[in-house]
Amino acid sequence: MGAASPLRILFTIPNFITAGSGDAMLNIIKRLDRRRFAPAVCVLKKGGALDAAVEGMGIPFLEAPMLVEPRPLWSLRARVRRAAVVFRPYGFHLWHSFHYSDDYTEPLVARAAGARAWVYTKKNMGWNHRSWYLRSVLASRIAAQNSDMVRHFFRGPLLRGKARHLPPGVDTERFRPGVPGQTNVRTQLGFPPGAILAGCVAHLVPVKGHPTLLEAIAQVPGLFLVIAGAARDERYTKTLVQTVAEAGLGERVRFLGNVTDVPGLLGELDIAVLPTWDRWRMEGCPIALLEAMACGVACVATEIPGSKDVIEPEESGLLVPPRDAQALSRALARLTAEPELRRRLGDGGRARVLAGYTIEREVEALESLYRSALRLDEAAAGDIV
Repeated sequence: MGAASPLRILFTIPNFITAGSGDAMLNIIKRLDRRRFAPAVCVLKKGGALDAAVEGMGIPFLEAPMLVEPRPLWSLRARVRRAAVVFRPYGFHLWHSFHYSDDYTEPLVARAAGARAWVYTKKNMGWNHRSWYLRSVLASRIAAQNSDMVRHFFRGPLLRGKARHLPPGVDTERFRPGVPGQTNVRTQLGFPPGAILAGCVAHLVPVKGHPTLLEAIAQVPGLFLVIAGAARDERYTKTLVQTVAEAGLGERVRFLGNVTDVPGLLGELDIAVLPTWDRWRMEGCPIALLEAMACGVACVATEIPGSKDVIEPEESGLLVPPRDAQALSRALARLTAEPELRRRLGDGGRARVLAGYTIEREVEALESLYRSALRLDEAAAGDIV
């Protein structure tokens, strides 16, 4: 691995069909310094929307089992060795896993394939299973997406020093104030031309807290709402639609489904809302919140891990307790009534993202993490929490 030979890194993710981190992973790969790093991608199953984007990069794109069933234990070693065979010819120095689960066999396969280091991104707050601990013990380094993870999960004697608080970054050119909005969304949806418009960009699943948002919206008469996100839970989605009808909110609330032009939608909003309920099972650091802040939209979110790292209350957004419709309605009422507050928080949110949550900063930190995991730059070890 001389200076002229790039480090070969394999990025792994289950697929680009259902795995939600595909865009984030590819944004990192696109920006790696190719003089120092040679990326490749492996999925368990091809057929996703981003497959063509990977193929267009001209990098190795594998479809192979990068992990195995952990049981029965008596045959685990043999199964790990068989899985490793497909990876050995590539000579990967390091693997970076974007797998969302607590699987601990992938680092075993990586080592059997000859990798010197295995890194994973901790994207959610799951930790109750012993498997998470084993996964972390076997990791060389861990990219933890919020500070609560570092404080609560990685302070044990076998984990201390492995985890760095490394939140996701945003493409601040794509997500910026002044991006052309969708074609007059207020008129399309039948809203008044000058209506104050709030939006929630999140998959329709219970943890996202939409019922609290709908209860709060009902108490803010002058505010209109669009909900953008794929219906990942059919029963939950039907309940939300029924709630809107029963509460008489049909004139002020619209479900947009999955939106591909997220910057365009954010360009139409006056307020962005992320009403996540659960403190310990949600995403590590909500990228939807960072994207709205990058677009200069005034944001209100619940005070949960990740969001409370990002938002400085009254400076770059507003925070309210989870599941508290009254507190959320008060925050929304303030933002609806005070255009100067919206402007100030929008500007503060944009500044917050530029200072600490750009994609360039994330890639720079990951490159340092890789070198530290491979013990190529001992100075980088000083940055590990």
